[in-house]
Amino acid sequence: MNLLRSVVLALLMLVVTPVFALLGMASYPLPALTRYRVITRWTDIVMWGVKWITGIRYEVRGRENMPSEASVILCKHQSAWETMALQHIFPPVAFVLKKELLRVPFFGWGLARMPIISIDRNAGIGALEQVVQQGRALLAQGFWVVVFPEGTRVAPGHTKRYKGGGAQLAAKTGAKVVPVAHNAGEFWPRKAFVKRSGLITLSIGPAIDAHGLNADEINRRTEAWIEAEMRRISPHRYPDAQGIAQSAA
Repeated sequence: MNLLRSVVLALLMLVVTPVFALLGMASYPLPALTRYRVITRWTDIVMWGVKWITGIRYEVRGRENMPSEASVILCKHQSAWETMALQHIFPPVAFVLKKELLRVPFFGWGLARMPIISIDRNAGIGALEQVVQQGRALLAQGFWVVVFPEGTRVAPGHTKRYKGGGAQLAAKTGAKVVPVAHNAGEFWPRKAFVKRSGLITLSIGPAIDAHGLNADEINRRTEAWIEAEMRRISPHRYPDAQGIAQSAA
C-alpha cells in the first residue's frame, strides 16, 4: 500500500511540476513576494497529496516561539518534506540551497524564480559571504531565511557537524535565530521513493537573540537545543536518551 501511494504522489508531482515551472518562469518580471506566492501554489498541491495520498500528517509544537519579525531558521534536515512544510508553517521563506538543484529540469527552473540563495558548497568563504550579503537583503524584504546547518539530509538518529553560514548571517545582521527539530525522516526517508504514513512532529524552539553573540556561540546554542529536542521527539533513535528516560523513571 505504501508503494502504491508513493507512486500516485509521484505521478501528481510529475503532472503539476512542469506547469508551475512554466508559471514560475513567466512570473520573472513580478515582485519577489508575488513570484513566491505564485510558485508556492505547487507546494500547496503537493502537500495536499502528501496528506491525502500518502497519509503523512504533521503537528507543530512551539508556534508561540515564532518572533514577529523576519528571522533566520536553522532546521534539522532529514527529507524533502520539510522543504515544503516550512513554507506552510512560517511566513514567506527563502532557502539557502546548493546551486546544483537549479539544474533539475522543470523543478529547478521554477525554483530559480523563487527568492533563494544558491551557493557553491565548494566555494568556502565566498559561499559564506554570499549567504550574509543576500540573506541580509532578503531579511530586509521580510523573508525568513532557512538554513539547514548540517548541509545535507541526515538520517534519523544521526548528526553532522553544524556549519556556520546561518549563524554568521544572524551574527552579522542581528536577526533572531529560530531552531527547528522534526522527525520527518521516519516517514519520508532521504533518498527513498516509498513514503510511510504517520504523524510528523515539528518543534519550534525559543528564538535565540543574536545581539552580542558570535557565530560560534549561536551555532552552539542552536545545536544544543535541536539535538536535545530530537531526543525528545525520537528517543528510540538515541540510546543515550532512552537510558536517561529509564533512569528518571
